Amino acid sequence: MGNAAVLPISWMYCRMMGPQGLTAASETAILSANYISTCLKDHYPTLYASADGWVAHECILDLRPLKESTGGANGISAEDVAKRLMDYGFHAPTLSFPVPGTLMVEPTESETLAELDRFIAAMVAIRQEIAQVESGAWPQDNNPLKNAPHTAAAVTGAQWDRPYARATGAFPLDSLQQAKYWPPIGRIDNVYGDRNLFCSCVAVQDDDA
Repeated sequence: MGNAAVLPISWMYCRMMGPQGLTAASETAILSANYISTCLKDHYPTLYASADGWVAHECILDLRPLKESTGGANGISAEDVAKRLMDYGFHAPTLSFPVPGTLMVEPTESETLAELDRFIAAMVAIRQEIAQVESGAWPQDNNPLKNAPHTAAAVTGAQWDRPYARATGAFPLDSLQQAKYWPPIGRIDNVYGDRNLFCSCVAVQDDDA
């Protein structure tokens, strides 16, 4: 007891922030969540908002209606949106928790207004892409969301059999041409991976250490 080395990090964080700092951090997180929810309300409904539309430090974007509007069981899912966000340079928010088919967005006090706006722009653009599937302009099973994420190797390869431009896959927003994160791995089968676990560790006999 009394040894700072064994104190929980959360305790140290609270001590360093102090009452005023913790209050400011909480207020900023709540403000940020409501900003995102308000900006996206015409594109994605927010679950569990108050009668006035307010939320706390997180907003749960309901993507469940998209599956039906884009063809039913094989339509656009929350997972498709999560994978497409990688093309926009984002690791997706919490997927399907606490409600299946949703994204739970929890912007912390460390996120700048510019970063919040970048995320909002990505989500709006993705909704416009979904509208292309809803209208039939893009096939239900061959569109930027179903094929996401797009690797550099995929968009620069000799073969391209998709009904949208390579640039649509790689640079859905013009700003990405200035700063682009390239996903190192393309689409994987999550269910297959969950059901077929294997260890990729180096075998003990092969470890020189």
